[in-house]
Amino acid sequence: MQDHTNYTNHMNHTNPVDHTDERLLERLGQGDHAAFEALFLRYYQRVYRVLVHLVGCREQAEDLAQETFLALYHQPPRPDTGSRLAAWLCRVALNRGYNALRRERRARQRMERMERMEQPAQLPSAEEPASEVVRAEERAMVRATLAHLPERQSAILLLRSAGCSYAEIATALHIKPGSVGTLLARAERAFLAIYQQQTGGVSLEEERKVNVHDTESVRSTSSR
Repeated sequence: MQDHTNYTNHMNHTNPVDHTDERLLERLGQGDHAAFEALFLRYYQRVYRVLVHLVGCREQAEDLAQETFLALYHQPPRPDTGSRLAAWLCRVALNRGYNALRRERRARQRMERMERMEQPAQLPSAEEPASEVVRAEERAMVRATLAHLPERQSAILLLRSAGCSYAEIATALHIKPGSVGTLLARAERAFLAIYQQQTGGVSLEEERKVNVHDTESVRSTSSR
C-alpha cells in the first residue's frame, strides 16, 4: 500500500509535459491546472492553424482557440479519449469556427440589405509591398473557395493542412479511417475546380504571376 502511495505521489509531482494525454486528462478531471497547461501547450498551435485557415483572421482565430481550450478546461472528455484528444479539439474548434462564419455571413447579409451601396475600389497604398498584396489576395481567394465547398470537404482540407493524421481526421469528422484518403482527394479536386473557376481557369502559381503583373501595372498607371 505504501509503495502504491509513493508511486502516486511520484506521478503527481513529475513534469506534466512528460505525461500521456490519458494521464493529463485524468489529472485535469481532478482539477489539476498544470495538466491543463500541458495540454494547452501541446495542442494550441495545431488548433490555431485549423482556425486561422478557416476564418482568415489571426485575432479571431486566437479568440476561437481560447474558446476551444476553455471547453476542454470546463468540460474535458473522458481520460480514455486521450489517444484521440487532438481530433476532439479540432472538432470543437471547427464547430466554433463554422458557427462564427455563419454569424458573420448573416450579419453581412443584413448590412448589405440595409446599405445596398457599392464600396469604391481601393488601390494598394504605395507603402504596401506588392508581394503582401498578392499574398493577401491569394489567402482571400483560398478562403472564398473553401466557403463554396461542403463543410466536410473544407474541414478535411483544413485538418490535413494543420498536420492532422488520417486517423485524427477520421475521428474528428466521424468517418471511416479507410475512406479519408479518397475523401481528401475528392476534396482537393473540388477545391481546385472551384478555385480555377473563380480565377478564370488559372492555377495558383499562374494567379500569383498575374497578380504581381497587375499590381505593378496599377502602380505604374497611378504614378503618371
